[in-house]
Amino acid sequence: MSNPAGISAHTPIPERQRRVWRFARRQTSRLPARSKERARRPAEEPDEQEQPALLPKKLFVLAHIDSCAILGIDAHLVRVEADVGGGNPHFVVVGLPDDAVRESKDRVASAMRNSQFNFPMRRITVNLAPADIRKEGPAFDLPIALCLLAATEQFISPDMADLAAVGELALDGSVRAVAGVLPIALGAKASGKTGLIIPEANGLEASVVEGIDIYPVKTLWEAAEIISNPSARKPLPTTVSQLNLDSPDYGLDFAEVKGQPHVKRALEVAAAGGHNVLMAGPPGAGKSMLAMRLPTILPPLSVDEALEVSKVYSISGKLPKDAALITTRPFRSPHHTISTPGLAGGGTTPKPGEISLAHHGVLFLDELPEFNRGALEVLRQPMEEGKVHISRAAGSMTYPAQLMLVAAMNPCPCGYFMDSIRPCKCTHGSIQRYLHRVSGPLLDRVDIHIEVPRLNREELLSNNSEESSAAIRARVRRARDVQDQRFTGTSVFCNAHMRPRQVKKFCPLSEPVQRFLSGAVESLGLSARAFDRIVKLARTIADLENAEKITTTHVAEATQYRSLDRKLWG
Repeated sequence: MSNPAGISAHTPIPERQRRVWRFARRQTSRLPARSKERARRPAEEPDEQEQPALLPKKLFVLAHIDSCAILGIDAHLVRVEADVGGGNPHFVVVGLPDDAVRESKDRVASAMRNSQFNFPMRRITVNLAPADIRKEGPAFDLPIALCLLAATEQFISPDMADLAAVGELALDGSVRAVAGVLPIALGAKASGKTGLIIPEANGLEASVVEGIDIYPVKTLWEAAEIISNPSARKPLPTTVSQLNLDSPDYGLDFAEVKGQPHVKRALEVAAAGGHNVLMAGPPGAGKSMLAMRLPTILPPLSVDEALEVSKVYSISGKLPKDAALITTRPFRSPHHTISTPGLAGGGTTPKPGEISLAHHGVLFLDELPEFNRGALEVLRQPMEEGKVHISRAAGSMTYPAQLMLVAAMNPCPCGYFMDSIRPCKCTHGSIQRYLHRVSGPLLDRVDIHIEVPRLNREELLSNNSEESSAAIRARVRRARDVQDQRFTGTSVFCNAHMRPRQVKKFCPLSEPVQRFLSGAVESLGLSARAFDRIVKLARTIADLENAEKITTTHVAEATQYRSLDRKLWG
Protein backbone atom coordinates (compact mmCIF):
# COMPACT_ATOMS: atom_id res chain seq x y z
CA MET A 1 0.00 0.00 0.00
CA SER A 2 3.07 2.30 0.55
CA ASN A 3 4.13 2.13 -3.14
CA PRO A 4 1.19 1.19 -5.34
CA ALA A 5 1.76 -0.13 -8.83
CA GLY A 6 2.23 2.53 -11.47
CA ILE A 7 3.86 5.05 -9.12
CA SER A 8 7.73 5.29 -8.98
CA ALA A 9 9.70 6.19 -5.86
CA HIS A 10 10.63 9.57 -7.39
CA THR A 11 7.07 10.58 -8.31
CA PRO A 12 5.73 13.30 -5.98
CA ILE A 13 2.55 12.09 -4.24
CA PRO A 14 -0.14 14.58 -3.27
CA GLU A 15 -0.95 14.83 0.43
CA ARG A 16 -4.61 13.95 -0.18
CA GLN A 17 -3.65 10.66 -1.82
CA ARG A 18 -1.37 9.84 1.15
CA ARG A 19 -4.28 10.34 3.55
CA VAL A 20 -6.43 7.92 1.51
CA TRP A 21 -3.70 5.25 1.69
CA ARG A 22 -3.25 5.70 5.46
CA PHE A 23 -7.07 5.29 5.96
CA ALA A 24 -7.03 2.10 3.88
CA ARG A 25 -4.14 0.64 5.96
CA ARG A 26 -6.02 1.35 9.19
CA GLN A 27 -9.21 -0.30 7.91
CA THR A 28 -7.30 -3.39 6.73
CA SER A 29 -5.45 -3.77 10.01
CA ARG A 30 -8.80 -3.99 11.87
CA LEU A 31 -10.08 -6.92 9.75
CA PRO A 32 -9.65 -10.54 10.93
CA ALA A 33 -6.90 -12.51 9.29
CA ARG A 34 -9.25 -14.29 6.92
CA SER A 35 -10.80 -10.99 5.85
CA LYS A 36 -7.32 -9.50 5.27
CA GLU A 37 -6.53 -12.38 2.97
CA ARG A 38 -9.70 -11.81 0.98
CA ALA A 39 -8.98 -8.07 0.83
CA ARG A 40 -5.51 -8.73 -0.71
CA ARG A 41 -6.98 -11.04 -3.41
CA PRO A 42 -7.38 -9.63 -6.89
CA ALA A 43 -10.89 -8.54 -7.84
CA GLU A 44 -11.08 -11.23 -10.55
CA GLU A 45 -10.78 -14.08 -8.02
CA PRO A 46 -13.88 -13.86 -5.78
CA ASP A 47 -14.57 -16.51 -3.18
CA GLU A 48 -17.88 -17.93 -4.43
CA GLN A 49 -18.59 -19.86 -1.23
CA GLU A 50 -17.93 -16.85 0.98
CA GLN A 51 -19.78 -14.33 -1.27
CA PRO A 52 -22.72 -12.82 0.72
CA ALA A 53 -26.26 -12.58 -0.78
CA LEU A 54 -26.98 -9.30 -2.51
CA LEU A 55 -30.02 -8.63 -0.28
CA PRO A 56 -31.27 -10.16 2.96
CA LYS A 57 -33.67 -13.06 2.66
CA LYS A 58 -37.38 -12.16 2.10
CA LEU A 59 -36.63 -8.51 1.51
CA PHE A 60 -38.85 -8.63 -1.61
CA VAL A 61 -42.37 -9.93 -0.74
CA LEU A 62 -45.53 -9.88 -2.90
CA ALA A 63 -49.14 -10.33 -1.77
CA HIS A 64 -52.51 -9.72 -3.38
CA ILE A 65 -56.24 -9.67 -2.62
CA ASP A 66 -59.23 -8.85 -4.82
CA SER A 67 -61.51 -5.86 -4.55
CA CYS A 68 -64.07 -4.24 -6.88
CA ALA A 69 -64.44 -1.02 -8.87
CA ILE A 70 -67.79 0.45 -9.95
CA LEU A 71 -68.36 1.07 -13.67
CA GLY A 72 -71.86 2.35 -14.40
CA ILE A 73 -74.04 0.36 -11.99
CA ASP A 74 -71.95 -2.82 -12.17
CA ALA A 75 -68.84 -3.81 -10.22
CA HIS A 76 -65.74 -5.26 -11.88
CA LEU A 77 -63.04 -7.25 -10.10
CA VAL A 78 -59.80 -5.40 -9.29
CA ARG A 79 -56.71 -7.21 -8.05
CA VAL A 80 -54.83 -5.27 -5.37
CA GLU A 81 -51.14 -6.23 -5.40
CA ALA A 82 -48.56 -5.05 -2.87
CA ASP A 83 -44.78 -5.36 -3.26
CA VAL A 84 -42.64 -4.66 -0.18
CA GLY A 85 -39.02 -4.31 -1.24
CA GLY A 86 -35.70 -2.83 -0.19
CA GLY A 87 -34.64 0.75 -0.45
CA ASN A 88 -35.57 3.99 1.19
CA PRO A 89 -39.12 4.16 2.63
CA HIS A 90 -41.52 5.09 -0.15
CA PHE A 91 -45.21 4.32 -0.79
CA VAL A 92 -46.67 4.56 -4.30
CA VAL A 93 -50.04 3.45 -5.70
CA VAL A 94 -50.27 2.75 -9.44
CA GLY A 95 -53.05 1.48 -11.71
CA LEU A 96 -54.91 4.68 -12.68
CA PRO A 97 -55.97 5.75 -9.15
CA ASP A 98 -57.78 9.01 -8.42
CA ASP A 99 -56.78 11.40 -5.63
CA ALA A 100 -58.81 9.56 -2.99
CA VAL A 101 -57.02 6.29 -3.81
CA ARG A 102 -53.57 7.91 -3.85
CA GLU A 103 -54.23 9.43 -0.42
CA SER A 104 -54.93 5.96 0.96
CA LYS A 105 -51.23 5.49 1.81
CA ASP A 106 -51.48 7.94 4.73
CA ARG A 107 -54.72 6.42 6.02
CA VAL A 108 -53.36 2.89 5.71
CA ALA A 109 -50.09 3.71 7.52
CA SER A 110 -51.86 5.33 10.48
CA ALA A 111 -54.54 2.63 10.63
CA MET A 112 -51.93 -0.16 10.74
CA ARG A 113 -49.89 1.51 13.49
CA ASN A 114 -52.97 2.30 15.60
CA SER A 115 -54.22 -1.29 15.17
CA GLN A 116 -51.05 -2.69 16.82
CA PHE A 117 -49.57 -3.78 13.48
CA ASN A 118 -46.12 -2.89 12.13
CA PHE A 119 -46.07 -0.63 9.12
CA PRO A 120 -43.11 -1.63 6.90
CA MET A 121 -40.60 1.21 6.51
CA ARG A 122 -39.48 0.02 3.07
CA ARG A 123 -40.23 0.75 -0.54
CA ILE A 124 -43.89 -0.21 -1.07
CA THR A 125 -45.56 -0.45 -4.48
CA VAL A 126 -49.31 -1.10 -4.69
CA ASN A 127 -50.78 -1.95 -8.08
CA LEU A 128 -54.50 -1.94 -8.92
CA ALA A 129 -55.07 -4.22 -11.90
CA PRO A 130 -56.28 -3.94 -14.60
CA ALA A 131 -54.40 -0.69 -14.95
CA ASP A 132 -56.58 0.76 -17.73
CA ILE A 133 -59.71 1.13 -15.54
CA ARG A 134 -59.91 4.24 -13.38
CA LYS A 135 -60.15 3.48 -9.64
CA GLU A 136 -62.11 5.95 -7.55
CA GLY A 137 -62.96 6.43 -3.89
CA PRO A 138 -61.58 5.23 -0.56
CA ALA A 139 -62.95 1.67 -0.82
CA PHE A 140 -59.46 0.30 -1.59
CA ASP A 141 -58.04 1.26 1.83
CA LEU A 142 -58.93 -2.04 3.49
CA PRO A 143 -57.61 -4.38 0.74
CA ILE A 144 -54.37 -2.38 0.53
CA ALA A 145 -53.82 -2.71 4.28
CA LEU A 146 -54.59 -6.45 4.18
CA CYS A 147 -52.07 -6.90 1.35
CA LEU A 148 -49.34 -5.17 3.36
CA LEU A 149 -50.10 -7.31 6.40
CA ALA A 150 -49.86 -10.44 4.27
CA ALA A 151 -46.67 -9.29 2.57
CA THR A 152 -44.97 -8.64 5.93
CA GLU A 153 -46.22 -11.98 7.32
CA GLN A 154 -48.33 -10.48 10.10
CA PHE A 155 -51.03 -13.09 9.34
CA ILE A 156 -51.17 -16.69 10.44
CA SER A 157 -51.20 -18.63 7.14
CA PRO A 158 -53.31 -16.09 5.23
CA ASP A 159 -55.39 -17.44 2.35
CA MET A 160 -57.06 -14.66 0.37
CA ALA A 161 -57.59 -16.32 -3.02
CA ASP A 162 -61.37 -16.70 -2.62
CA LEU A 163 -61.95 -13.45 -0.76
CA ALA A 164 -62.61 -9.85 -1.76
CA ALA A 165 -62.60 -6.78 0.47
CA VAL A 166 -63.76 -3.16 0.38
CA GLY A 167 -63.78 -0.44 3.00
CA GLU A 168 -62.43 2.94 4.00
CA LEU A 169 -60.00 3.07 6.91
CA ALA A 170 -60.07 5.68 9.62
CA LEU A 171 -56.79 6.71 11.24
CA ASP A 172 -57.62 4.69 14.36
CA GLY A 173 -58.06 1.49 12.33
CA SER A 174 -61.86 1.43 12.22
CA VAL A 175 -63.60 0.61 8.94
CA ARG A 176 -66.03 3.17 7.54
CA ALA A 177 -68.93 2.65 5.14
CA VAL A 178 -68.46 3.09 1.38
CA ALA A 179 -70.90 3.58 -1.49
CA GLY A 180 -71.84 0.81 -3.92
CA VAL A 181 -71.54 -2.25 -1.65
CA LEU A 182 -74.65 -3.90 -3.14
CA PRO A 183 -73.31 -3.98 -6.74
CA ILE A 184 -69.88 -4.92 -5.33
CA ALA A 185 -71.38 -7.94 -3.57
CA LEU A 186 -73.20 -8.95 -6.76
CA GLY A 187 -70.03 -8.46 -8.81
CA ALA A 188 -67.89 -10.45 -6.38
CA LYS A 189 -70.40 -13.30 -6.49
CA ALA A 190 -70.47 -13.24 -10.30
CA SER A 191 -66.64 -13.41 -10.31
CA GLY A 192 -66.63 -16.63 -8.30
CA LYS A 193 -65.65 -15.22 -4.91
CA THR A 194 -66.93 -17.12 -1.89
CA GLY A 195 -66.45 -14.37 0.70
CA LEU A 196 -66.58 -10.57 0.90
CA ILE A 197 -65.25 -8.42 3.75
CA ILE A 198 -67.19 -5.15 4.04
CA PRO A 199 -67.73 -2.37 6.60
CA GLU A 200 -70.29 -3.25 9.25
CA ALA A 201 -72.38 -0.19 8.31
CA ASN A 202 -72.93 -1.70 4.83
CA GLY A 203 -73.97 -5.11 6.13
CA LEU A 204 -77.71 -4.67 5.65
CA GLU A 205 -77.59 -3.88 1.94
CA ALA A 206 -75.13 -6.70 1.23
CA SER A 207 -77.18 -9.24 3.17
CA VAL A 208 -79.71 -9.55 0.34
CA VAL A 209 -77.12 -11.16 -1.94
CA GLU A 210 -77.28 -14.94 -1.79
CA GLY A 211 -74.45 -17.32 -2.76
CA ILE A 212 -71.57 -15.42 -1.14
CA ASP A 213 -70.47 -15.16 2.50
CA ILE A 214 -70.63 -11.58 3.77
CA TYR A 215 -68.27 -10.65 6.64
CA PRO A 216 -69.02 -7.21 8.15
CA VAL A 217 -66.14 -5.78 10.19
CA LYS A 218 -65.67 -2.79 12.45
CA THR A 219 -61.86 -2.61 12.46
CA LEU A 220 -58.81 -3.62 10.49
CA TRP A 221 -57.94 -6.08 13.27
CA GLU A 222 -61.27 -7.92 12.76
CA ALA A 223 -60.64 -8.13 9.01
CA ALA A 224 -57.19 -9.61 9.62
CA GLU A 225 -58.67 -12.10 12.09
CA ILE A 226 -61.24 -13.29 9.53
CA ILE A 227 -58.48 -14.03 7.01
CA SER A 228 -56.26 -15.73 9.62
CA ASN A 229 -59.08 -17.83 11.05
CA PRO A 230 -62.23 -17.84 8.86
CA SER A 231 -64.06 -20.27 11.14
CA ALA A 232 -63.81 -17.86 14.06
CA ARG A 233 -66.66 -15.74 12.77
CA LYS A 234 -69.89 -16.69 10.99
CA PRO A 235 -70.98 -14.84 7.86
CA LEU A 236 -73.99 -12.53 7.86
CA PRO A 237 -77.31 -14.38 7.28
CA THR A 238 -79.19 -13.44 4.11
CA THR A 239 -82.39 -11.39 4.44
CA VAL A 240 -83.83 -11.48 0.92
CA SER A 241 -86.53 -13.95 1.97
CA GLN A 242 -87.70 -11.54 4.68
CA LEU A 243 -88.40 -8.67 2.29
CA ASN A 244 -92.02 -7.63 1.86
CA LEU A 245 -92.48 -6.24 -1.63
CA ASP A 246 -96.17 -7.01 -2.11
CA SER A 247 -97.50 -4.37 0.31
CA PRO A 248 -95.53 -1.16 -0.20
CA ASP A 249 -96.42 1.73 2.09
CA TYR A 250 -96.43 5.10 0.30
CA GLY A 251 -98.47 7.04 2.85
CA LEU A 252 -100.61 8.52 0.04
CA ASP A 253 -103.83 7.41 -1.63
CA PHE A 254 -105.97 8.38 -4.62
CA ALA A 255 -108.98 8.41 -2.27
CA GLU A 256 -107.65 11.74 -1.00
CA VAL A 257 -108.11 13.38 -4.42
CA LYS A 258 -111.58 14.87 -5.02
CA GLY A 259 -113.10 14.81 -8.48
CA GLN A 260 -110.99 14.68 -11.65
CA PRO A 261 -112.33 11.26 -12.78
CA HIS A 262 -111.05 11.63 -16.35
CA VAL A 263 -107.53 12.47 -15.09
CA LYS A 264 -107.58 9.46 -12.76
CA ARG A 265 -108.61 7.30 -15.70
CA ALA A 266 -105.72 8.65 -17.79
CA LEU A 267 -103.26 7.92 -14.97
CA GLU A 268 -104.67 4.41 -14.62
CA VAL A 269 -104.08 3.79 -18.33
CA ALA A 270 -100.58 5.24 -18.00
CA ALA A 271 -99.76 3.00 -15.03
CA ALA A 272 -101.15 -0.10 -16.78
CA GLY A 273 -98.90 0.36 -19.82
CA GLY A 274 -95.96 2.39 -18.48
CA HIS A 275 -96.87 5.44 -20.60
CA ASN A 276 -95.60 9.00 -20.19
CA VAL A 277 -98.07 11.72 -19.13
CA LEU A 278 -98.33 15.51 -19.47
CA MET A 279 -100.92 17.35 -17.35
CA ALA A 280 -101.83 20.96 -18.11
CA GLY A 281 -104.12 23.16 -16.07
CA PRO A 282 -104.41 26.25 -13.89
CA PRO A 283 -102.61 26.56 -10.54
CA GLY A 284 -104.25 24.63 -7.70
CA ALA A 285 -106.14 22.19 -9.93
CA GLY A 286 -104.40 19.18 -8.35
CA LYS A 287 -101.71 18.28 -10.90
CA SER A 288 -98.94 17.72 -8.33
CA MET A 289 -101.30 15.92 -5.97
CA LEU A 290 -102.30 13.46 -8.69
CA ALA A 291 -98.71 12.91 -9.84
CA MET A 292 -97.45 12.17 -6.32
CA ARG A 293 -100.04 9.38 -6.00
CA LEU A 294 -99.18 7.70 -9.30
CA PRO A 295 -96.63 5.28 -7.70
CA THR A 296 -99.39 4.00 -5.38
CA ILE A 297 -101.25 2.39 -8.31
CA LEU A 298 -98.18 0.90 -9.98
CA PRO A 299 -97.51 -2.84 -9.47
CA PRO A 300 -95.12 -3.67 -6.60
CA LEU A 301 -91.46 -4.08 -7.45
CA SER A 302 -90.23 -7.58 -8.19
CA VAL A 303 -87.05 -8.80 -6.46
CA ASP A 304 -85.01 -8.24 -9.62
CA GLU A 305 -86.42 -4.72 -10.06
CA ALA A 306 -85.77 -3.92 -6.39
CA LEU A 307 -82.14 -5.05 -6.80
CA GLU A 308 -81.68 -2.86 -9.90
CA VAL A 309 -83.15 0.20 -8.21
CA SER A 310 -81.16 -0.40 -5.02
CA LYS A 311 -77.92 -0.72 -7.01
CA VAL A 312 -78.45 2.78 -8.43
CA TYR A 313 -79.18 4.19 -4.97
CA SER A 314 -76.22 2.34 -3.44
CA ILE A 315 -73.79 3.80 -5.98
CA SER A 316 -75.23 7.28 -5.39
CA GLY A 317 -74.93 6.89 -1.62
CA LYS A 318 -78.70 7.39 -1.22
CA LEU A 319 -79.67 3.93 0.02
CA PRO A 320 -81.33 4.31 3.46
CA LYS A 321 -79.18 2.94 6.27
CA ASP A 322 -82.13 1.12 7.86
CA ALA A 323 -83.22 -0.63 4.65
CA ALA A 324 -81.73 -3.60 2.82
CA LEU A 325 -83.39 -2.66 -0.49
CA ILE A 326 -85.61 -0.02 -2.01
CA THR A 327 -89.02 -1.69 -1.72
CA THR A 328 -91.27 1.05 -3.16
CA ARG A 329 -91.41 2.52 -6.64
CA PRO A 330 -89.10 5.56 -6.78
CA PHE A 331 -90.68 8.98 -7.14
CA ARG A 332 -88.22 11.72 -8.06
CA SER A 333 -89.28 15.36 -8.32
CA PRO A 334 -86.25 17.58 -9.11
CA HIS A 335 -86.52 21.37 -9.00
CA HIS A 336 -86.71 23.18 -12.34
CA THR A 337 -83.29 24.79 -11.71
CA ILE A 338 -81.55 21.39 -11.98
CA SER A 339 -78.54 21.20 -14.31
CA THR A 340 -78.15 18.82 -17.23
CA PRO A 341 -75.64 16.56 -15.37
CA GLY A 342 -77.94 16.58 -12.35
CA LEU A 343 -80.82 15.33 -14.48
CA ALA A 344 -79.01 12.90 -16.79
CA GLY A 345 -76.00 12.03 -14.62
CA GLY A 346 -72.29 12.56 -15.09
CA GLY A 347 -70.11 15.25 -13.57
CA THR A 348 -66.39 15.21 -12.80
CA THR A 349 -66.91 11.93 -10.95
CA PRO A 350 -69.76 10.31 -12.94
CA LYS A 351 -72.81 9.55 -10.83
CA PRO A 352 -76.39 8.57 -11.76
CA GLY A 353 -78.75 11.52 -12.28
CA GLU A 354 -82.41 11.96 -11.47
CA ILE A 355 -83.37 10.02 -14.60
CA SER A 356 -81.62 6.90 -13.31
CA LEU A 357 -82.76 7.44 -9.71
CA ALA A 358 -86.31 7.18 -11.10
CA HIS A 359 -85.54 3.77 -12.67
CA HIS A 360 -88.65 1.51 -12.47
CA GLY A 361 -90.51 4.46 -10.98
CA VAL A 362 -91.78 7.96 -11.74
CA LEU A 363 -89.87 11.09 -12.73
CA PHE A 364 -92.11 14.09 -12.03
CA LEU A 365 -91.20 17.42 -13.65
CA ASP A 366 -93.39 20.17 -12.24
CA GLU A 367 -93.57 23.47 -14.14
CA LEU A 368 -92.14 21.80 -17.23
CA PRO A 369 -91.52 24.98 -19.31
CA GLU A 370 -89.39 26.44 -16.49
CA PHE A 371 -86.74 23.74 -16.90
CA ASN A 372 -83.63 24.47 -18.91
CA ARG A 373 -84.37 23.44 -22.48
CA GLY A 374 -81.01 21.71 -22.86
CA ALA A 375 -81.74 19.60 -19.79
CA LEU A 376 -85.17 18.65 -21.15
CA GLU A 377 -83.75 17.56 -24.49
CA VAL A 378 -81.53 15.08 -22.65
CA LEU A 379 -84.71 13.17 -21.82
CA ARG A 380 -85.41 12.24 -25.42
CA GLN A 381 -82.92 9.39 -25.80
CA PRO A 382 -83.58 7.76 -22.38
CA MET A 383 -87.33 7.85 -23.04
CA GLU A 384 -86.76 5.85 -26.23
CA GLU A 385 -84.00 3.44 -25.12
CA GLY A 386 -84.55 3.10 -21.38
CA LYS A 387 -80.90 3.90 -20.56
CA VAL A 388 -78.54 6.87 -20.31
CA HIS A 389 -75.15 6.89 -22.06
CA ILE A 390 -72.57 9.30 -20.60
CA SER A 391 -69.18 9.84 -22.22
CA ARG A 392 -66.50 11.75 -20.33
CA ALA A 393 -62.73 11.98 -20.47
CA ALA A 394 -62.58 9.51 -17.57
CA GLY A 395 -64.61 6.94 -19.53
CA SER A 396 -68.09 6.01 -20.73
CA MET A 397 -70.89 5.00 -18.39
CA THR A 398 -74.34 3.53 -19.00
CA TYR A 399 -77.07 3.93 -16.39
CA PRO A 400 -80.57 2.38 -16.53
CA ALA A 401 -83.58 4.65 -17.07
CA GLN A 402 -86.76 2.59 -17.46
CA LEU A 403 -89.13 5.18 -16.06
CA MET A 404 -92.47 6.89 -16.43
CA LEU A 405 -92.19 10.60 -17.15
CA VAL A 406 -94.99 12.64 -15.58
CA ALA A 407 -94.91 16.38 -16.33
CA ALA A 408 -97.16 19.18 -15.17
CA MET A 409 -97.41 22.72 -16.51
CA ASN A 410 -99.54 25.82 -16.63
CA PRO A 411 -101.02 26.67 -20.03
CA CYS A 412 -99.54 30.20 -19.96
CA PRO A 413 -97.23 32.35 -17.83
CA CYS A 414 -100.05 33.54 -15.55
CA GLY A 415 -101.57 30.06 -15.51
CA TYR A 416 -105.21 30.89 -16.35
CA PHE A 417 -105.38 30.54 -20.13
CA MET A 418 -107.89 27.67 -20.00
CA ASP A 419 -109.46 28.58 -16.65
CA SER A 420 -113.25 28.84 -16.45
CA ILE A 421 -113.28 31.53 -13.74
CA ARG A 422 -110.19 33.73 -13.78
CA PRO A 423 -109.35 35.50 -17.03
CA CYS A 424 -105.89 35.15 -18.60
CA LYS A 425 -103.83 38.36 -18.71
CA CYS A 426 -101.13 37.07 -21.06
CA THR A 427 -100.69 38.19 -24.66
CA HIS A 428 -100.85 35.68 -27.47
CA GLY A 429 -97.12 36.10 -28.14
CA SER A 430 -96.13 35.51 -24.52
CA ILE A 431 -98.29 32.38 -24.41
CA GLN A 432 -96.67 30.99 -27.54
CA ARG A 433 -93.16 31.76 -26.30
CA TYR A 434 -93.97 30.07 -22.99
CA LEU A 435 -95.38 26.94 -24.62
CA HIS A 436 -92.56 26.61 -27.12
CA ARG A 437 -90.02 26.22 -24.34
CA VAL A 438 -91.09 22.57 -24.60
CA SER A 439 -89.98 21.17 -27.95
CA GLY A 440 -92.19 19.25 -30.35
CA PRO A 441 -89.92 16.14 -30.38
CA LEU A 442 -90.19 15.90 -26.60
CA LEU A 443 -93.98 16.26 -26.71
CA ASP A 444 -94.14 13.54 -29.35
CA ARG A 445 -92.58 11.13 -26.86
CA VAL A 446 -95.31 11.78 -24.28
CA ASP A 447 -98.18 9.34 -24.82
CA ILE A 448 -100.95 11.02 -22.81
CA HIS A 449 -101.72 14.76 -22.79
CA ILE A 450 -104.53 15.55 -20.36
CA GLU A 451 -106.19 18.76 -19.23
CA VAL A 452 -106.67 19.19 -15.47
CA PRO A 453 -109.45 21.78 -14.95
CA ARG A 454 -110.27 23.71 -11.81
CA LEU A 455 -112.65 21.93 -9.42
CA ASN A 456 -116.09 23.55 -9.08
CA ARG A 457 -117.70 24.37 -5.74
CA GLU A 458 -119.84 21.22 -5.63
CA GLU A 459 -116.81 18.98 -6.14
CA LEU A 460 -114.81 20.77 -3.44
CA LEU A 461 -117.61 20.47 -0.86
CA SER A 462 -118.60 16.93 -1.81
CA ASN A 463 -118.28 14.19 0.82
CA ASN A 464 -118.49 11.37 -1.70
CA SER A 465 -115.92 8.64 -1.15
CA GLU A 466 -113.34 8.37 -3.93
CA GLU A 467 -111.84 5.16 -5.30
CA SER A 468 -108.77 4.01 -3.39
CA SER A 469 -105.34 3.36 -4.81
CA ALA A 470 -105.65 -0.33 -3.88
CA ALA A 471 -108.72 -0.75 -6.12
CA ILE A 472 -107.05 0.97 -9.06
CA ARG A 473 -103.81 -0.96 -8.50
CA ALA A 474 -105.70 -4.27 -8.68
CA ARG A 475 -106.90 -3.44 -12.23
CA VAL A 476 -103.42 -2.24 -13.20
CA ARG A 477 -101.85 -5.48 -11.94
CA ARG A 478 -104.27 -7.59 -13.99
CA ALA A 479 -103.33 -5.62 -17.12
CA ARG A 480 -99.61 -5.97 -16.31
CA ASP A 481 -100.03 -9.74 -15.83
CA VAL A 482 -101.41 -9.94 -19.38
CA GLN A 483 -98.37 -8.03 -20.64
CA ASP A 484 -95.97 -10.24 -18.68
CA GLN A 485 -97.34 -13.28 -20.51
CA ARG A 486 -97.28 -11.46 -23.83
CA PHE A 487 -93.63 -10.39 -23.57
CA THR A 488 -92.21 -13.54 -21.97
CA GLY A 489 -88.66 -14.12 -23.18
CA THR A 490 -88.10 -10.51 -24.31
CA SER A 491 -86.57 -7.44 -22.68
CA VAL A 492 -89.94 -5.63 -22.89
CA PHE A 493 -92.11 -5.65 -19.78
CA CYS A 494 -94.93 -3.21 -20.65
CA ASN A 495 -96.75 -1.91 -23.74
CA ALA A 496 -95.07 1.49 -23.78
CA HIS A 497 -91.69 -0.10 -24.57
CA MET A 498 -92.80 -2.21 -27.53
CA ARG A 499 -90.63 -2.04 -30.66
CA PRO A 500 -92.18 -1.65 -34.16
CA ARG A 501 -91.93 -5.40 -34.78
CA GLN A 502 -93.79 -6.12 -31.55
CA VAL A 503 -96.41 -3.46 -32.31
CA LYS A 504 -97.08 -5.17 -35.63
CA LYS A 505 -97.29 -8.59 -33.94
CA PHE A 506 -99.36 -7.79 -30.85
CA CYS A 507 -101.48 -4.85 -32.06
CA PRO A 508 -103.27 -5.99 -35.25
CA LEU A 509 -105.97 -3.54 -36.39
CA SER A 510 -109.11 -4.47 -38.27
CA GLU A 511 -110.17 -2.56 -41.39
CA PRO A 512 -112.75 -0.31 -39.59
CA VAL A 513 -110.23 0.50 -36.85
CA GLN A 514 -107.58 1.39 -39.45
CA ARG A 515 -109.99 3.75 -41.26
CA PHE A 516 -110.93 5.46 -37.99
CA LEU A 517 -107.31 5.85 -36.92
CA SER A 518 -106.29 7.12 -40.35
CA GLY A 519 -108.91 9.87 -40.18
CA ALA A 520 -107.79 10.86 -36.65
CA VAL A 521 -104.14 11.05 -37.67
CA GLU A 522 -104.98 13.24 -40.68
CA SER A 523 -107.26 15.60 -38.76
CA LEU A 524 -104.86 16.02 -35.81
CA GLY A 525 -101.70 16.16 -37.95
CA LEU A 526 -99.96 13.48 -35.89
CA SER A 527 -96.46 12.18 -36.64
CA ALA A 528 -95.50 8.56 -37.27
CA ARG A 529 -94.19 8.34 -33.70
CA ALA A 530 -97.50 9.66 -32.35
CA PHE A 531 -99.34 7.10 -34.51
CA ASP A 532 -97.37 4.25 -32.94
CA ARG A 533 -97.97 5.61 -29.46
CA ILE A 534 -101.73 5.79 -30.04
CA VAL A 535 -101.69 2.12 -31.07
CA LYS A 536 -99.74 1.20 -27.92
CA LEU A 537 -102.19 3.19 -25.80
CA ALA A 538 -105.11 1.39 -27.44
CA ARG A 539 -103.43 -1.94 -26.65
CA THR A 540 -103.18 -0.94 -22.97
CA ILE A 541 -106.83 0.16 -22.83
CA ALA A 542 -107.82 -3.19 -24.32
CA ASP A 543 -105.69 -5.00 -21.72
CA LEU A 544 -107.51 -3.14 -18.92
CA GLU A 545 -110.77 -4.50 -20.30
CA ASN A 546 -109.20 -7.95 -20.81
CA ALA A 547 -110.00 -7.66 -24.53
CA GLU A 548 -107.95 -9.68 -26.98
CA LYS A 549 -108.55 -7.38 -29.98
CA ILE A 550 -108.24 -3.62 -30.29
CA THR A 551 -111.56 -2.02 -31.17
CA THR A 552 -112.63 1.40 -32.40
CA THR A 553 -113.63 2.33 -28.84
CA HIS A 554 -110.10 1.66 -27.59
CA VAL A 555 -108.55 3.70 -30.40
CA ALA A 556 -111.00 6.57 -29.82
CA GLU A 557 -110.04 6.85 -26.15
CA ALA A 558 -106.34 6.67 -27.02
CA THR A 559 -106.75 9.38 -29.68
CA GLN A 560 -108.45 11.86 -27.35
CA TYR A 561 -105.39 11.66 -25.09
CA ARG A 562 -103.39 13.27 -27.93
CA SER A 563 -105.67 16.28 -28.57
CA LEU A 564 -104.43 18.70 -25.92
CA ASP A 565 -101.02 19.26 -27.49
CA ARG A 566 -102.72 20.31 -30.75
CA LYS A 567 -105.05 22.62 -28.80
CA LEU A 568 -102.15 24.44 -27.13
CA TRP A 569 -99.28 24.06 -29.60
CA GLY A 570 -101.17 23.52 -32.85
